[in-house]
Amino acid sequence: MTKVPRTVGLRTWLTAAVLLMFVLGILATLHWGGYLLISNDVLPSHADGAIILQASVISEEARIAGAVRLLQRGVVDHIILSIPKTGYWDLSFPSLARTYLEKHYGHDIASQFQFCETVNVDSTEQEAMAMMPCVQQRHWRSLIVVTSNFHSRRAGLIWRRTWKHVQPPVQMWVDGVDDPSFQPASWWRHRRYAKTWFFESSKLLWALIAR
Repeated sequence: MTKVPRTVGLRTWLTAAVLLMFVLGILATLHWGGYLLISNDVLPSHADGAIILQASVISEEARIAGAVRLLQRGVVDHIILSIPKTGYWDLSFPSLARTYLEKHYGHDIASQFQFCETVNVDSTEQEAMAMMPCVQQRHWRSLIVVTSNFHSRRAGLIWRRTWKHVQPPVQMWVDGVDDPSFQPASWWRHRRYAKTWFFESSKLLWALIAR
């Protein structure tokens, strides 16, 4: 009987172990991967205000609705909406935003919104820096960052890192609202959710590496 060399048997076991770990890693990612993007803070009973981060149209609507809920519950008294100053054809975003808010939420709610006009913002870090003067001039000492569920972990990481040396210090919480662009459970079964997961995961990884 031909005896199998010990090194060959060991190599076979190692290969099998690596393959098993790879398969388990894929299964774990499919099952829990969507939740890795989400990190919501336990919100305070009251904060000076909420900030809504810029997003696509569908995500922006979800974020605005989430911030309005905080306002209606009395958790915040004011909301700052991050918006570009102008868009295509020199349209004024503040006036468009005001019209949208009054149409969907009424004058009383819309009157609690303030706008922070940002220029050339192309990342979460740039937005965090651009909105700093808007918060400081209102003398807020506590704020809730309202964003989408899939963006909550990365937003919290970047905003806290960017603001950690702000004086006077500002207490901060992140509220990740449900977003039609992403559902953490079975995210791989839907093209939109999967696309959101891959893009956001790569950005989160880069944010962690860049620390």
